[in-house]
Amino acid sequence: MSTDNDEIDKSSAPLLDHLIELRSRLMWALGGFFVAFLVCFFFAKSLFNLLVIPFKWAVGWAGIGDGRVELIYTAPQEFFFTQIKLAMFGGMVIAFPLIAAQVYKFVAPGLYKNERGAFLPFLIASPILFLIGAALVYFFFTPMVMWFFLAMQQTGEDGQVQISLLPKVSEYLSLIMTLIFSFGLVFQLPVVTTLMARVGLLSSQALVDKRKWAIVIAFVVAAVLTPPDPVSQIGLAVPTILLYEISIWTARWVERQREQERVAKEKKEAAEAAAEKASAKADAPPVEEAPKA
Repeated sequence: MSTDNDEIDKSSAPLLDHLIELRSRLMWALGGFFVAFLVCFFFAKSLFNLLVIPFKWAVGWAGIGDGRVELIYTAPQEFFFTQIKLAMFGGMVIAFPLIAAQVYKFVAPGLYKNERGAFLPFLIASPILFLIGAALVYFFFTPMVMWFFLAMQQTGEDGQVQISLLPKVSEYLSLIMTLIFSFGLVFQLPVVTTLMARVGLLSSQALVDKRKWAIVIAFVVAAVLTPPDPVSQIGLAVPTILLYEISIWTARWVERQREQERVAKEKKEAAEAAAEKASAKADAPPVEEAPKA
């Protein structure tokens, strides 16, 4: 009991101290993002060429010409602002571990020791799952989407008008950033549901009962977040459904862990109560017998 009181005393601080701590954490987070932004802006063209590689794969799959990729920009400032957007996106991705660490350091003093230990693994799993989603977009879905769009071209044979795909640099970047953000966000589903299950806001049975609605919502969200083509929509909806099933499994695991902790706590409390009772009985003075008449 005293340990819990000590933790509560440590977590309580004047409002001014909280504001000073918040300012410090914000400065570290913004500073890390600004440094990452400058680095990404310096290498913006190289990063953009790296993001164009899936487009090259799609051109190779489509068997178009010599496999050369051509993108255009129609406004003088377009490619400059595209590099700024790319630097901001890359800076946010690179600085995310630092930002998440600053958020955790700000929140951690207000948590119990067991809550801090439970929250930390999710802080590590979140960027890993985001990177898995981004890798899936880069190596599979972006080439598939671009191949789908390239298949709509006309070569100009048999008297047809030649229609060629010449994407703008800003639109291509927006497409791949939207896909990466959408998949990275969806891959956070197990983390969110597991945290909600740990704090008791969600149960595995509730997830099972809402499975049909979840499938419908998965396709609706995929239609909103992805470009209007069936490849990317199905490609996002199917992993979302699989992640939902994984979330059910993790929620059940959390419930089992919580039940084991509850049983262990009850046993410990019962043992402590029994020990206190035995100690009190041993320390009690012996009862003197009344003298016989």
